[in-house]
Amino acid sequence: MSESMLAVKELQAAYGEVQVLWSVDLNIRRGEISALIGSNGAGKTTLMRCVSGMVPAKSGSVRFNGTELTHAGPQRALEAGIAHVPEGRRLFAAMSVRDNLLMGAYLRKLSAVELRRDLDKVYETFPILAERCNQAAGTLSGGQQQMCAIGRGLMSAPKLLMIDELSLGLAPAAVDLLCDALRRLNAEGLTILVVEQDVTTALELAHRGFVMDRGRVVKSGVSNELSEDAAVRQAYLGVL
Repeated sequence: MSESMLAVKELQAAYGEVQVLWSVDLNIRRGEISALIGSNGAGKTTLMRCVSGMVPAKSGSVRFNGTELTHAGPQRALEAGIAHVPEGRRLFAAMSVRDNLLMGAYLRKLSAVELRRDLDKVYETFPILAERCNQAAGTLSGGQQQMCAIGRGLMSAPKLLMIDELSLGLAPAAVDLLCDALRRLNAEGLTILVVEQDVTTALELAHRGFVMDRGRVVKSGVSNELSEDAAVRQAYLGVL
């Protein structure tokens, strides 16, 4: 059994007076792809933001590789090895693809040779970014922008890559390319957590899945078992 990399325990979070997360428990295993699924408003994005330090927790704990990160903030989470690709990509639209990628390495002290090596690795993963490296990121297609956002995350040399809404607004061909790239990265040892509303895509990509509903993780398990679960099929796959 793979050891736990990310351990979330009894996590609660709120926006002002509105509580969003209620005693969430989650364990992400090292070397796996995990998927967090659920309807709009279930708390998936808030959970990711808590893990990456963008939203403070009211209570509970977030431990990453044994280190307490509950109140650490975004910089410490990134330094610990957590890269968060946010919903909507959030690229610097007027900057070039290359400069957007370099922003992902801003906390790392790299030589020019090391920086070039890491850029080349991103370009190897997403060859279209090498072709468009001098193009303004805002002029890319949606799928290419998602590649750039993921590439920016990779430039931080993460141990855990978290991607919020991988396929949102993208054509099926672009989603297939992204999923293939994530499988290759995972085969090289990268642990990945994906938030995804397309449950079929999520469970086909991931080793394990977690179902969120109204701020709680209500079900978890191996992906192929979840895809056959009657409640999951009815609620998220449209199968009666």
